[in-house]
Amino acid sequence: MVEHKRKTAFLFPGQGSQYVGMGKDFYAHFKEAQELFNQASEILGFDIPSLCFHGKQEELNKTSLCQPAILVTSLAILEVLKRNPAMNENGCCATAGLSLGEYTAHVAAGSMDFRNAVRLVYQRGLFMQDACNANSGGMVSVIGLEDEKVEQLCAEMTPMGVLCAANYNSPGQVVISGEKALLEKASVLAKERGARMVVPLKVDGAFHSNLMTPASDKLARELESTPITKPNIPVVANISARYVREPGEIKASLTKQLNSPVRWHQSISLLIQDGCNQFYEIGPGKTLSGLMKRIDATQKTKSIDTIEAFENIGKL
Repeated sequence: MVEHKRKTAFLFPGQGSQYVGMGKDFYAHFKEAQELFNQASEILGFDIPSLCFHGKQEELNKTSLCQPAILVTSLAILEVLKRNPAMNENGCCATAGLSLGEYTAHVAAGSMDFRNAVRLVYQRGLFMQDACNANSGGMVSVIGLEDEKVEQLCAEMTPMGVLCAANYNSPGQVVISGEKALLEKASVLAKERGARMVVPLKVDGAFHSNLMTPASDKLARELESTPITKPNIPVVANISARYVREPGEIKASLTKQLNSPVRWHQSISLLIQDGCNQFYEIGPGKTLSGLMKRIDATQKTKSIDTIEAFENIGKL
């Protein structure tokens, strides 16, 4: 049987994947990982290793803290991965990240440097936290209902306030975002219309909805003064599920991402359509590997957030 050439894509997780202890074994065993964690502490003025390895989960869950923490953990693991000959055999042909993970994808692709990314995602988290404090909202995962039915539901409720489809995670799993009262009504309606499950998410606010517009406006100003270059490898943008290549286009997509839906399963479909057939989820948790099973269970996917997974990398 002919072995098809592997085309590898790197995937990076977003907020919600954080856990106390993430990246600890990489930090303990690899100088490259130590350097990145320590550099991030210098940039931000607080102890990132302590937060990630020994902090309280409630503290790590804060939007402004978990965003740089996840980014740094993912990039520290990536630095270690670059040492592995099995990784360098095929190289990486494209990269994508879920929400916050899109920043990690840009660092991996060379369009943004580490220092600027750490600073930006910390600011992004602060802006999002401010927007949450000003307009409390929430997010609910609707499972077992087609995208169109979820969109129709949101459209019906829009005259009453802010409610939208925020994350297209996998076919049959859409996260809706908006005002809490509307989310409660929408949850009841979704169940009536055939949703298998409706699960409120543990997040501070209505991410990827119009309630994040104040955060998006502030982020636009930060991005304006941030040096961004053309990526060395293609990066898929959340808002369009298309590749972004020009610096202006990258800045616009990252700005709009805060108050626009994340088209994750469409992004993965693009990569598969373009021949990617080997995926590495690099960073804390296994969320993206779980979503891949529902998007296309035939794809080879490996989640790398421990040294054990790193050592078994050749077994994908």
